[in-house]
Parts: sequence; structure tokens; C-alpha cells
Amino acid sequence: MMRKGYALSLMLFLYLWSWTLSAQSISAVSDPDGAFALARDLAFAGKSPQARDTLEAILRHYPDYHDVRAFLANTYRWEGAHEEARKHYNRVTSRVRDREDIWVDAVQNELEAGNPSLALGLANKALGYLGHSDALERIGVQVTADLQSQQDKGQPTERRESGKDPMISVSNALEAFDRYYDAMYYGSLEYQQHHALGKALPRINYSHRFGRNGVQYELDLYPRISKAFYAYANYGFSDSDLFPRHRGGLELFANLPRAMEASLGVRYMDFRESQASLYTASFGFYRGNYYVSFRPFLAFASGRGPGVSGSVLARKYLGDADQYLGVSLAYGFSPELRQLGNGTTLIAETLLFLEAQQFWVEYQFSGGGGQHRYRARLGISRQEYVLEPGAFMWILGGGLTYSLKI
Repeated sequence: MMRKGYALSLMLFLYLWSWTLSAQSISAVSDPDGAFALARDLAFAGKSPQARDTLEAILRHYPDYHDVRAFLANTYRWEGAHEEARKHYNRVTSRVRDREDIWVDAVQNELEAGNPSLALGLANKALGYLGHSDALERIGVQVTADLQSQQDKGQPTERRESGKDPMISVSNALEAFDRYYDAMYYGSLEYQQHHALGKALPRINYSHRFGRNGVQYELDLYPRISKAFYAYANYGFSDSDLFPRHRGGLELFANLPRAMEASLGVRYMDFRESQASLYTASFGFYRGNYYVSFRPFLAFASGRGPGVSGSVLARKYLGDADQYLGVSLAYGFSPELRQLGNGTTLIAETLLFLEAQQFWVEYQFSGGGGQHRYRARLGISRQEYVLEPGAFMWILGGGLTYSLKI
């Protein structure tokens, strides 16, 4: 008898459940607007699962009822189910491209999911269809400022890193030459700390070249001036002739509309026997999951004519702001001077006028919920030899960086 009771209870439950679904379906067919209003009331009353049942019932009969699908996406976003929300937002924005409110919700979903680079790309995509949107442009400017305020050393336009936790980074690198020079080794220890006015990065650099060891002490600052402007300041000192005795830099960055940025700056290097000034600028932009930047340099040293160089950097972000694949191309010198030698004399400033080409590939990813970050770089360079103008050597380089949020 008890088994029969259970069976009857189960049949009654299934009947009531199917009747409820049938009632929802009938309501969705006969009065989709009324059913949508009921679903909104349920969602705002904290009954999102029941609201979604009604919304999905409407969509089974009216799959192009875009307001219903957008609201369904919102219910997932409000509960933190950002991937499920993304599916519905994407379906709507792929069909209806002139709805600013839906684009804004889709961008907010990526921001709340911790994907600022995806949010910025989505905002740019929306602006491409809308032409103008105060809300999306404000979001774009703010996200760009947040991303750009966390920059890589010496290349302030390159960093797109999430979070403001203190961080310690350890780096090492090797360069091997096919002729003229033995391998050169590099290392650094860096601490990153955010403050109310910006970010500070004290750093110790180590180098082993020509059978010598040298250490340089450096500090990078990234002060925030306003939402539209921030700056980069650098100073380094070393007693070793493997590094410039003094080096410094100043640069002003401007956040432009449509997720673009531009800058003007100067670098200064004191090589004990001579000094060099480098003038630079940059232009960068974000498009979707891609970031591209251009940077020229104009160098003056020891009464010589100007030395010209330039570089292009491109990165594709893979899922979040801490994971990317990048390539860089450069012609001419690098401001991170290698300092080659002529016999027993180091002649770093000469590199500002040597012909060179460089190609680098880098890959960065994070682990442990973003607490650990790893970056690998591999590149090849072709550079003119100091003592034989027109003679070139090949340089193979690589390096690893490990960062820990503390």
C-alpha cells in the first residue's frame, strides 16, 4: 500500500509540474508581454529560477523577443553566472546592434566577471555599430585608465594586468651571440605596490657580462593625474660600468576616445664619459582582445647626429587580462641597453647608433586563482658589430619571469 501511495504522489507531482509548464507555455503564447511582466516581477522579488522558467517558455515560442532574452541574461549576471549570461547577450547583440542598453549590460557582465580586456573590446565593438554612446565611452575611458595605470617597466603602454595586490617578481634572461661576445646573463627582483596616487615599483637589476658582475637600483612611478592623464617617472643608479651611472625618464600619457592612448616622453642616460638623451612618443589602441602600440625613439649622444629607432608591439588576450600572447618588432637600438665593449672599454652609447633588428615572442599566463603569474620571452636579433661597420652578429635571447601576489 505504501508503494502505491508513493506512486500516486509521484504521479500527482508530475501532473502538477506538467500542468504548470503547460500553463506557462499557454500564457507565453497567448500573452507574451503579460508573461514577461510576470517574469520581471518574479525576478525582482528574488525568484530568479521561476522567472527564468517563464522567460524560457516565452523564448520557445518567440525566439526573437530580444528584450526577453536580454532580461534572461540579466538574471544570470545578477547571480554571477557570467558565462551563461554571455551566451544570451551575444545572441541578442549579434542580431540587434542598435540597442545601447543591451550593449551596456553585456559590457558590465564582462567587467563583473573580471574580464576588463573583453569588456573594453566589447565596448569598442558596440561603438562601431552605435557611432556614439556616452555610457559606453565613459566605461571605455575608465577601463582603459585602469588597465594602463598598471604598466610594464620601461614600456608604460604595455601592461594590462588585473588587481591591485602587492606583487613580487623575479626575472632572469640570457643572450647568446654567434660571434664576438660570450653569453650575457641578466636578472631582476621587483616589488610592486599600489598607493592612492598611483603605483611604485622598486627594482634591483643584475648583469653578468665580460666576466664582470654589476648591480643597478631602479624605481618606477606611475602617478595618476586625472582620469584622462597619468605619468611615468623612472630613476636608476649603478656603481658598475655594466650599467649607466644614472638613468631617468619622464613621460605623460593621455587616454583618448575609442580606447586609444598617446604619450610624449624623454629618457636620459649618464655613461660617465658621455651622456645621451632619448626622446620618445607612443600611440596604442585596444580592439577586441587585441592591443597594438607603436613607439619611436630619437637619440642624441656625444655630439653625434640623431639615432632613430622604433618598435611595434601586438598582443592578443586569452580569456583574461593576465593571459596573453604577444609579438614585438624593433628596428634600431633598445633603450634597455645591452652595453657591448671595445676591448676593455664599455661603449654603451655607441649602441644608440648601430643598425639592429629584433623579433620577440612572449607568452604570459596565471595560476592559483591569479596569485601566480608566469611570463616567457624568446627572441632573435641581428645587430651591427661595433668594430666593423657593416658586419653583423646574431643574438638569441630568452627569459622567464615569475610573479607572486602577496
